[in-house]
Amino acid sequence: MSAIPAEDDALWRAPGVDADASPRVTALLRRLDDVLGELLELGMGGLADPDVERLLTATTVASSRLAAAECRSAAEADRRRLGEATGAQHTHQWWSGLSLLTRAEASRMVKLGLALQRDIHAPVARALADGEVRVDQARVIAEAVDALPARVDAETRGRAEAAMLGFASKHDARDLRQIGKRILDVVAPEVGESHEEAVFEAEEARAVAGVELTLSDDGNGRCHGRFTVPSHIGAMFKRHLLALANPARHTEAELRDESGDLKPLRRRLGEAFIEYVERYPVAATPQTAGVNATIVVTMTLEQLLAEHATALLDDGSRMSAGQARRIACEAGIIPAVLGSDSQPLDLGRAARFFTKAQRVALGLRDGGCTTKGCQTSASGCHAHHDAPWSRLGLTDLANGRLLCPRHHRLAHSSRYAMTVHADNKVSFARRT
Repeated sequence: MSAIPAEDDALWRAPGVDADASPRVTALLRRLDDVLGELLELGMGGLADPDVERLLTATTVASSRLAAAECRSAAEADRRRLGEATGAQHTHQWWSGLSLLTRAEASRMVKLGLALQRDIHAPVARALADGEVRVDQARVIAEAVDALPARVDAETRGRAEAAMLGFASKHDARDLRQIGKRILDVVAPEVGESHEEAVFEAEEARAVAGVELTLSDDGNGRCHGRFTVPSHIGAMFKRHLLALANPARHTEAELRDESGDLKPLRRRLGEAFIEYVERYPVAATPQTAGVNATIVVTMTLEQLLAEHATALLDDGSRMSAGQARRIACEAGIIPAVLGSDSQPLDLGRAARFFTKAQRVALGLRDGGCTTKGCQTSASGCHAHHDAPWSRLGLTDLANGRLLCPRHHRLAHSSRYAMTVHADNKVSFARRT
């Protein structure tokens, strides 16, 4: 469709279009809609690989150019205070209602549009309009230049922005954010070091002030939570979990889920988090009223000895007795065994955990998981009591063996029978 000449604006108007609307804009939007429609109707199955690649590249560039037009329109809507017609206090509130964007996304685009209207950011606006940078890259560049100290003059700010636009050809928005923190080292080294220190100090102060953690039990056997911590703490925690989730520590069976598919990383990290908590040394936990932070599991002697039973935790929740027996070997949990008259028979023993020396001796003796066919190394195993510690078993080498986390669970499961063979290896069979 050909463009409508400007001089014909007053002579042509699309049916149903408001009298104040420009026929030229109407025609332009129709052309845009036609092109997008053709693109979406294009059959992908018959295209050659180079064509698919060209389409992906071109539509990525086009999305940046459309975003530039979107930012310009949002900035102009803010300048004209169009939201006031509906009583909206801010432009992004009006726009989110009009477009069904979230208020947060609308606010980000309005802010970017306003930033790109400023002379200092004209190069970024042109780069976005030309499709040379992505929206997030443009936002990061503008924010980095605006965050430079007030003592940095306009010329230096211009050089900083030009340098970041150069970096944008090889770095995504995430990398650019880090580069932006040190851009003065490139364009003005004499002030860069002190500015970088101030930026990091401010970041660290915000990180500490924003620390939080929430946990909630859904009543169906699962606990959900989220947390916010400083970046270096998150990196340390992730490194610990990745070490526990390392495939080299697990058997092929442990790396697959219930359907036989390989477990995604998020599942393996979740299981590593469980192991991280269960194996945390109880001696290192903080004390309250002279007692380490432990959970007490209460059960009767009959429940402890039964194959099918439940146990009560001191927070009012419940678990299977098999689960209680298993984690009593490793975790900060003390079984409180009650007799028929509800009197405590056993409140735990001081030598519940195998010592470091005993773990070394078990590793030398067993070499790894003692289950037949399992190749998990000693470093990836738990120390298991053959006669369960929760059933008055002793914490000594004669009563101990190494089991990988999966086989340790089976050893305490009522669904499996464990057989100890003459060579000290064990095997498991599902109970019928």
